[in-house]
Amino acid sequence: MRIPDWTPERKPQPQDLVQAILERRGGELLNLDRALLWSEPLARGWNAYLKNVRTGLGASRQLRELGICTVALLTGAHYEYHHHAPDYLDAGGTQASLEALQAYVKAGAKGEPPGLNGDEALVVRYAAHMTRDVQVEDAIFARMRERFDTTELVEITAAIATYNMVARFLVALGVTPES
Repeated sequence: MRIPDWTPERKPQPQDLVQAILERRGGELLNLDRALLWSEPLARGWNAYLKNVRTGLGASRQLRELGICTVALLTGAHYEYHHHAPDYLDAGGTQASLEALQAYVKAGAKGEPPGLNGDEALVVRYAAHMTRDVQVEDAIFARMRERFDTTELVEITAAIATYNMVARFLVALGVTPES
């Protein structure tokens, strides 16, 4: 990491905040948490918001995680991919789809992603446009509107947008996966 790991000795934080993060993380701080805890308001808001994005949305977890993996690969956020590829698999995704996504990104992430079909191909293209171009082509957005109801569309979009923010934080600070 390009900054020192947070420790309670370096920057004391309220115990309720540290405990809330530990509860969300299953009892252990991640390297991302060790960066966020340098700022109490940031860590507090991030913990609540990301908890909702990760576990509180009704849109397909598998598709949200695939969108997040797309963001991670396109931005070079290895930490993000390290944590979200297993979540995608746990949500019902396949290793073959992850390999197809990797090949698509390596080839420039243009056009239809070979090896991905249906909703997965659509969400990968949508995430690629949101990440690379910010503007999403009308034709892709129209396909998203045809396929997903408004709530799902908002939630998938928010997950992709959120993890674009996360990727930029991780890459800028050089946060690496835990050993």
